[in-house]
Amino acid sequence: MDKKVIYLFCSAGMSTSLLVSKMRAQAEKYNVPVMIDAFPETLAAERGPQADVVLLGPQIAYMLPEIQRILPDKPVEVIDSLLYGKIDGLAVLKSAIAAIKKAAL
Repeated sequence: MDKKVIYLFCSAGMSTSLLVSKMRAQAEKYNVPVMIDAFPETLAAERGPQADVVLLGPQIAYMLPEIQRILPDKPVEVIDSLLYGKIDGLAVLKSAIAAIKKAAL
């Protein structure tokens, strides 16, 4: 598998940084070739096109339709609020990979 790019967006890019760290650690542990980064939602139009999947923090779930409109060719999903709350890097990583695979079909 080529290196995939997973971008997380939230209101300031801060609250997702811990989740990004956990996801990176899991990707390294399981040798998953990904690049994971977090940005404020204001950069979605600029950064989103480079991503293989765009994940939104639950606090900006209301922006899903707008970001899907900005990035029509990308899978855009809201991170499950339970997984987000638990900072479950592995589960969020798995859901991101599943979204990438689904989009490739």
